[in-house]
Amino acid sequence: MALTARHSSTVPSLLRRFSTPPLVHSSRPPAPLSPMLKKILLLAFAAVTSVRSAPATPRGLIGVKDSDVLQYALFLEHLENAFYRGALAQFDEAAFAAAGHPPNIREGFVEIGQHEAAHVNFLSDALGGQARQPCDYNFGIPSLSVDTFIFLSRTLESIGDSAYIGAAYLIKSPSYLTSAAGILSVEARHQAWVAASAAGSKPFPQAIDQPLLTSEVVVQALALITSCPDPLPVLPDLINELGLTLSDHSPAPGASVVAHVTPANGTRTAHYVAWLNGSGVEYSELGRNGETTVPQGLNGTVYAIAVSSKPEDAGMPSVASLLSGVAVANVS
Repeated sequence: MALTARHSSTVPSLLRRFSTPPLVHSSRPPAPLSPMLKKILLLAFAAVTSVRSAPATPRGLIGVKDSDVLQYALFLEHLENAFYRGALAQFDEAAFAAAGHPPNIREGFVEIGQHEAAHVNFLSDALGGQARQPCDYNFGIPSLSVDTFIFLSRTLESIGDSAYIGAAYLIKSPSYLTSAAGILSVEARHQAWVAASAAGSKPFPQAIDQPLLTSEVVVQALALITSCPDPLPVLPDLINELGLTLSDHSPAPGASVVAHVTPANGTRTAHYVAWLNGSGVEYSELGRNGETTVPQGLNGTVYAIAVSSKPEDAGMPSVASLLSGVAVANVS
């Protein structure tokens, strides 16, 4: 699929740099974190601190089309667009002023939000009728303060930068690669502005930004998603043809199901199923014949992944432990 002239004409508007407000350093103590916000920040921290080089192996390229990469980018842009739209609807000019920020700080976030909406429109136009729709999200916005919103914005922008870098090697079309680079450059400017002007931190903490694997980004995003109308983006570094099948895709909490796992290799065994939704992650042990129990407390759309191990803190699974693609269950 080639970008039309109409698509290409959108690129300059995506590259507009908003004016940079003066550096603001806040001496206010941080607001207490809600349980939801703690979860989000821990997930974001896990993603940022587990960066690695993107796998430039033929395995990662098998069956991956440029349109798959655009769907992945749109998946990310929908998330960012929803985050800014929801947060800025809660925090008006008076809320930013009460938190000690001058008017140009909120104005900058408004423009970032407009850019994210433009990115969604640009990618949706390029994909046409195949463009994925936004998911339903739980960012815990009602429990955020202005300062925690700023911190989370900075973290999400950093993850977005690394996500684009991590997927760049999958793009075959020079036209698509150029368009993705145009979006990435704007996302990097967002991150730098938020860090320097809104958070009072260094805008460029290292010389080279690191990539994130596509699977790593999607698994982290699942903890912020309550449901999706479309299948999840392709996860090329997970070997999608090796997967997880559940005997019941509409189980009740506490129900016994059989999880059939096609292992990724002959040396690792799946010991757990990680169940992810908008409230975090739960684990269930796998028996010898794949029997497992759906964790209590799950409800609605849940994403199940076979893993070889779980973290000591029972937090998000590491990418090294993932042994399958994602199975979708509707738990009720």
